[in-house]
Formats: sequence, C-alpha cells, structure tokens
Amino acid sequence: MAESAGEKKHDATPHRRQKAREQGQVARSQDLGSALVLLLAVGLLWWSGPKILNSIALIMKAGFTQDRYWDIDGVSAAGLVGSAFQECLWTLLPLMCGVCGIALVNNFFQVGFLFLPEKLNLDWKRIDPFKGAQRLVALPNVARLGFGLLKVGLVTLVIALGLWGRWDLILTAQSLSAWDVGGLVWSTTMDLCLRTAIVLLLLALLDYGFQWWKLEQDLKMTDEELREEMKMMNGDPQLVARRRAVQRQLMMNRIQSAVPDADVVITNPTELAIAVKFDVDTMAAPVVLAKGAGHVAARIRKLALQSGVPVVERKPLAQTLYKTVEIGETIPVEQYAAVAEVLRYVYQLQGKKLPTLAG
Repeated sequence: MAESAGEKKHDATPHRRQKAREQGQVARSQDLGSALVLLLAVGLLWWSGPKILNSIALIMKAGFTQDRYWDIDGVSAAGLVGSAFQECLWTLLPLMCGVCGIALVNNFFQVGFLFLPEKLNLDWKRIDPFKGAQRLVALPNVARLGFGLLKVGLVTLVIALGLWGRWDLILTAQSLSAWDVGGLVWSTTMDLCLRTAIVLLLLALLDYGFQWWKLEQDLKMTDEELREEMKMMNGDPQLVARRRAVQRQLMMNRIQSAVPDADVVITNPTELAIAVKFDVDTMAAPVVLAKGAGHVAARIRKLALQSGVPVVERKPLAQTLYKTVEIGETIPVEQYAAVAEVLRYVYQLQGKKLPTLAG
C-alpha cells in the first residue's frame, strides 16, 4: 500500500511544469542543435563553396602579383590586408549568419525564451571531485556515453560506405588533373558530410524524444505530491469546505429574508426559481431578489409558499432570468413584457392595482 502511494502515476500539473521550467528542467537535446548546424553548414558550403574558392583565388592572386611584391609599403600593405579581410567577410558572412541563426532558432523552438541568471552563480558542488565521480557512473551519464559510442559507430559506418561507393573514382584520381582532383575531393567531402549530418539529425530527433519522455516521467507526481500541491494552490480542503459551507449559509440567510418580500417567484417549475419584486414608487424596473437551482430553488419555493408569495411557472422566462440577471439587478428591457404579464396575472389574483413598466 505504501509502495502504491509512492508511485508516480499522475501527470504533472501546470504549476509543477512552470516550477520545473524556472529551475531549468526542460526537454532539450544538445545533439539536435549540433546536427542542425552541421546540416545547414553543409548546405551553405555546397551553395557558396565555389564563391568562397573564387574569393580565395582572387585574394591570393592579388597578394602575389609581381607589382605588389616589389612596390609594397606600409600603406599598400594595410590596404591589401583590409581588402582581403573585407572580401573574406562578405564571402563568409552568409555561412556565419546561417549557422548562428539556426543555433538560436533551434534553442528557441526546443526551450522557448528562458533566462536563468541564477545558473551563472558559482556552485561548489559542481566542482566536488567525489560528486563528479558519482555523476560519471550515474545511469543517465552511462546511457549518454553509450549513445555517444553508438553515434561514433554509425558515423564511421556512413563514412566508410560513402568512401566505398566512390572507391573506383578515388583509385583513378592519379590520372586526373589538379582541378579535377580538387573537384573530386570537394564533392566527396560534401557528400560524406551531408550523409553524416542526416544520420546525426535522425539520432538527435530520437534523443530529443527520449529527453521529452524522460522529463515527463520525472515530472509525474505521486498521490501525496498531488495532494500537497492542491493544498498549496487551493488551500486546505477542510478550510475550503468550511468556507463553502459558510457561503451557502450566508446565501440561505439572504434568501430567507428576501423571498418573503418578493411579489412573485417564477419557476421552471422544479429546477429553477427566481424571486422578483417591483415597487412602482421606488423602482424603475423589477428586481431579482433571489435565484437558485436544485435544492436552492426548492428552498425558494418553500419560503414563497410559507410567506404567501405567488409561485408562477414560466419555463422560458425562468431560464432567461436565471442565466442573464444576477441577484440585485433589474431585469433587461427585452424581458419587460414577459415579466409584466406575470405581474399582471399575480396582481389580478390579489386584487391589486396593475403596475406599469417604463419603456
């Protein structure tokens, strides 16, 4: 029984999730960001690689021409370095911006905006060698080590298969020109990098799924934890029940004093009851003195019969007044005619002068 009480079988509440998030406990895969960065970098290099090579060739050509070599001085050297730096910057800017952008986007979509300045504080427990050794042999770290070895093995296999598929071209490279050899090296490198990035991305997605599942398991709550959180959020159940009992008693006391002063009680006939009063000298329109459903409606009808207040059944009117008018409010203009008809009927039964509703 005690073991069952300590079992985490309840999903985390929004408050528990928010508290865990504020402590930095979120589902996040570092491998997913690395894989996306690698995949984008390969794509950008494939697209901008020829332009980068061309820029490098122009810089080298400009730097090693005979005129520049013999006539160089401090000013021309500074200009040469500045132009080379500018050319490199504009060439590599799309690649750098793309890599930085995908890293930020990946982190945002995994975690959202999360700023935890307390994580910057020095924690001496993190540099305790004894606790560090314990963390090394902890099950999550051992599992991560195994997953890392699996990645290394799969990446090695992918590279080996990629080289095997191009082995015939590699063997004939000695008969190719330098330009063709460069093209072969470039295409082979990009192909292997692309294959590696795709494999790492698939593994990273699996890792993110595992991290999400593990977080959900860690955040699950036992019966005791759920009770304690409900107490913290809503208060002690005994106090809540007592507060509700007091509220019910206050409502009954208000009904006890209001119903005998009503002109009519409009019913549904058994589910709803609305006590209405209209004083032509002091009120601009009829006022709802009390209303209720279920046992409260039964109490209103009983008080009305004991006090000699007429009880009239009008189902649509009772439903409308119960939904749209609060206690102490006047009835809406669109219900004047229906309420006036009920009051006319009641006043005729009692031999009173008929009231007139304004509007």
